[in-house]
Amino acid sequence: MAQQKSILITGCSSGIGLDAARGLRDHGWRVFASCRAAEDCARLRAEGFESPKLDYAEAGSISQALDEVLAATGGTLDALFNNGAYATPGAVEDLPTDALRANFEANVFGWHDLTRQVIPVMRAQGHGRILNCSSVLGIVVAPWRGAYNATKHALEGLTDTLRIEMRDTPIHVITLQPGPIGTRIRQNAIPHFERWIDWRNSPRAEAYEKRLMKRLYEDRGPDPFELPASAVTAKVIRALETPNPRPHYKVTTPTYLMETLRRTLPRRTLDWILAKG
Repeated sequence: MAQQKSILITGCSSGIGLDAARGLRDHGWRVFASCRAAEDCARLRAEGFESPKLDYAEAGSISQALDEVLAATGGTLDALFNNGAYATPGAVEDLPTDALRANFEANVFGWHDLTRQVIPVMRAQGHGRILNCSSVLGIVVAPWRGAYNATKHALEGLTDTLRIEMRDTPIHVITLQPGPIGTRIRQNAIPHFERWIDWRNSPRAEAYEKRLMKRLYEDRGPDPFELPASAVTAKVIRALETPNPRPHYKVTTPTYLMETLRRTLPRRTLDWILAKG
């Protein structure tokens, strides 16, 4: 009987991470569904998952979580799905550098730290897959999302570089690029916006009221072309189980569309489209 494959997934409290954890478990994987908050880990353990606490912004928790996983598996890990991330909405001119630094800590540097710790394990066992969840905002940008845009563009560059460098190893490095997905990223962004953005004293205060505040605080239903998190899970399963995975997996129509527009339109025309938000 083949040994059950194992995967560590981050950001499993809700959304893409939670759906992927459930979907992969249903596909026969041994899933380590990590979360940043201890109470979310407890909730997932009640659901039958092994759930180490992992906060990308705390280096100690990254090492401790991975040690917990490797102790449970006997030192092996077939796949890593870097997924946990958050956004700090606001105009770039209103974004404190400390806020941008904190976003990079959680959305890029922590991913890099965990990935570097996993690679030696995968080298030693002779196989492995690393999936990084980027975004359509790693292909193009959207106004009011400067911090998130920047982290996802950085992630795209880092992941592409790693994939090329790992060509001479048995480790596959894969980027997922979802567009609008039904998750809690908007609601989860509100505390970060309220902590960091002094919008009332911004020269763009009127624009905040007319545009960002409504989008951030009002539940207007699904975005156009929005898909459920299960659409990402389907691509995750394909990326993990196909013998020769693609470098990139796009999810949702807007992601395919924006990739095409980025390649074909003059930059000023693309900027005009993206400025619509």
